[in-house]
Amino acid sequence: MINDAHAIAYTGLTLDRSRPADDAWFDAARTEPGARALAFWDGRCAVRDGGPVTVPVTGDAVYLGRDHAPLFAVDLADEPDETADIRAIHRDLPGEDATRLAYARGLLHWHRGQRFCGACGAPAEPRAGGHLRVCTGCAKEHYPRIEPAVIVLVEHGERCLLARHRGGTGFATLAGFVEIGEGLEDAVRREVAEETGVAVGAVAYLGSQAWPFPAGLMVGFRASALSERISVDGGEITEARWFTRAEVSALPERRPDSIEDFLVTGWLRGGP
Repeated sequence: MINDAHAIAYTGLTLDRSRPADDAWFDAARTEPGARALAFWDGRCAVRDGGPVTVPVTGDAVYLGRDHAPLFAVDLADEPDETADIRAIHRDLPGEDATRLAYARGLLHWHRGQRFCGACGAPAEPRAGGHLRVCTGCAKEHYPRIEPAVIVLVEHGERCLLARHRGGTGFATLAGFVEIGEGLEDAVRREVAEETGVAVGAVAYLGSQAWPFPAGLMVGFRASALSERISVDGGEITEARWFTRAEVSALPERRPDSIEDFLVTGWLRGGP
């Protein structure tokens, strides 16, 4: 029941990400002819004429992968003339470019938040081309953290369940972070029950999406409700109800770069 993952934004990266655990290898890659770095400032990518800017590779650049030459990413010390939010420009970029930018943004964000060891507080230095930081005090190794979350389209017969989140203006699918000691399907059933009171039976995986805004991994599912009874939690969810396909089609447009759009569009077409 898996859909084509390449229909989901920020996935399907073709960049060769294989790399050895050898700092000398990354040092050589930084000086290789054609090596370049995607430029960022304060979480936004540097752009020129609507496209991403690359700059010469510096010592603190993090390695992303290789196409015809090594590609890195770097946080600039000074604000460039023009920057853009990736989500705002992704529609104007080739899918591969948007995916690379999102990947770079997530890795750089981790570096900004992991400058010190969480165990002893000593500075942590980058290693392995930026895919590891090692504490200078206790030698603890720190790897980039990913926060998995589930997102689900719940259906019952010919209708699907959508909810209005507190502070939101429209209706959306249900989602939430996976907790310790919990499988993905368990997280789906818990989130749906907690937020809407709807009991879920069968749960089927449909696809996943890198979501480095800042460090998420969205795992998408379709689930079958065991009943139509709704009882919203009143906290995160203020309203939930069942929608027909015609009613969903009439709702305002969803963010096209979200896996939610992938889930809803697939359901509207009557497919998995």
